[in-house]
Amino acid sequence: MDVLLQAVSAVSERVAWVSGHGGVWLHTLDGGATWTGGVVPGADTLQFRDVHAISADSAWLLSAGPGELSRIYRTTDGGATWKLQWTNPEPVGFYDCLDFFDARRGLAYGDAVGGVLRVLRTADAGATWELVPPSDLPAARPGEGGFAASGTCVATGPDGRAWIATGNGEPARVLASTDDGASWAGAPAPVVAGEAAGLTSVAFLDASRGLAVGGDLRRPDERTANVALSTDGGLTWSEGGRLRFPGAAYGAAWVPGTDPPLAVAVGPGGADLTRDGGLSWTALADGAWWGLGFASRRAGWIVGPEGRIARVELP
Repeated sequence: MDVLLQAVSAVSERVAWVSGHGGVWLHTLDGGATWTGGVVPGADTLQFRDVHAISADSAWLLSAGPGELSRIYRTTDGGATWKLQWTNPEPVGFYDCLDFFDARRGLAYGDAVGGVLRVLRTADAGATWELVPPSDLPAARPGEGGFAASGTCVATGPDGRAWIATGNGEPARVLASTDDGASWAGAPAPVVAGEAAGLTSVAFLDASRGLAVGGDLRRPDERTANVALSTDGGLTWSEGGRLRFPGAAYGAAWVPGTDPPLAVAVGPGGADLTRDGGLSWTALADGAWWGLGFASRRAGWIVGPEGRIARVELP
């Protein structure tokens, strides 16, 4: 399957879902030994840049693109059928990623429209989605939005906490919520920012410790300040260690159940591993990788161009 795969949702060591361009979805029920999937009917021109799964049967797909190309689909029968739950009604809108707190409560994030960032909420498993009012969002910076790179620009956490990584504005910011995404506050992140630069991904280990990654998409051969760290739930951010691979990072994820905590970052320049919370990084894999997801140190997956999927087992 010669398509760009962009996102991973790891449910367990045996179950994982992947999404990509051309309306493609895939899942494994045996830890990656075999993958099955297909194309969502009527969606073969869509780019599914995010997937979120809660079981072998239930998953959501988000397609990214201007106007009605941004959509959300859901399956409850392992991909046998898909239901279109939401279509972006704004011609100039563009949605980047989604995440869920549980089986019913979820969020989706999109670029600013008319100076207002777009955050959607659902409390009924995606049957309906409502916009967060502008009064409950920080004002957008000129050009500010997100990057639909790996489906990890939104992260949900415990006790109704959630975070959003922004880019394309100055400075790059992380938005944080403590009330299931009903209201948000923004904090600057010390990474390269501006047009085609900023944060692509945010990941939190718990309610306090988080990392965000990104970079300058126009400088694929350079190493820039593209890692930010937080120890206070996203209220403040400090500069992290430089990644080993060049160019922007497209995604980052913590590895569950590791002590000390491990995290992985991926991008077109490679994949890196940190064992100290993002202060330093070592090489994990070469090649171009767009998305990632981990169930444990024994079972993680990274995906990228030309339909590539690699299982990652960490020592």
